[in-house]
Amino acid sequence: MHTTVLGSFGLLRAEGADARAFLHAQLTVDVEQLAADRARRAGWCSAKGRLLATFLLVPAGDGFLLQLSRDLAAPVAKRLAMFILRAKVKVSNVTESWPQYGIWGDDAGAGLEALGLSAPEDDLGVTQSNGRIAVRIGAKRFLMLGGADVVADAGEQDWTLGEIRSGRPTVTQATQDQLVPQMANFELIGGVDFRKGCYPGQEIVARAQYRGAVKRRLYRLRSPVPLTPGQELFSDDLPGQASGTVMNAAAGEALAVLTIASIEAKAPIRAAAGGEALEVLPLPYAW
Repeated sequence: MHTTVLGSFGLLRAEGADARAFLHAQLTVDVEQLAADRARRAGWCSAKGRLLATFLLVPAGDGFLLQLSRDLAAPVAKRLAMFILRAKVKVSNVTESWPQYGIWGDDAGAGLEALGLSAPEDDLGVTQSNGRIAVRIGAKRFLMLGGADVVADAGEQDWTLGEIRSGRPTVTQATQDQLVPQMANFELIGGVDFRKGCYPGQEIVARAQYRGAVKRRLYRLRSPVPLTPGQELFSDDLPGQASGTVMNAAAGEALAVLTIASIEAKAPIRAAAGGEALEVLPLPYAW
């Protein structure tokens, strides 16, 4: 089992009598039907359908916790609050009061039990006890929210690498307001519900889905040089212009949004024009 502190993530709390209805109207997924023992991935879009944030939405008591990139926690909390109007809901940045941990490996479930939490059995299942919350993120992989008596034995880069290999992207400040959800494969990991009602940008997101308007997709790469979120990438079939953007990177691997045509043409992808070609690696899902 390995444990790390997730310092690159922030946490928002939405609470109040109208919290569920408010989030349902704002996010890309159905919050009205979300059970207390289930988490969901969700996006929040601009009116132009571009992702302002990606969340892991977790029921917590009489409200919800929303995990997102730490550098977006304060501005997103402020911007979300602008849409509350007369609704009975409060959105606050609780990053500093809710420690976050990644726990993974063969004995991860037993490790959770030692911390007083039963391990959720299903993907995105949620358990809660003694002010702590556990969410199953994948096989032998858990997020724990709350508690200050956890000893970390691994770096956060190891956790991030696992997320990259699972094809689960996180919008950061460097990539905010640039991508419709499908460009980040967000509908493929359950982050978009096309049967729910309206939310900001819903018409554009639906049009991209049903009219085949998505020309870029999320790919996994291996790079001989360090990559950073927001960094432009280049392909040989589009000389003189950027053909992609890095979303997340760790330990020589990255998730990047690239032009589909370049990948299908097997054009080399490079971190800089004339640089060494990056290797395109498989994702655990397909579109």
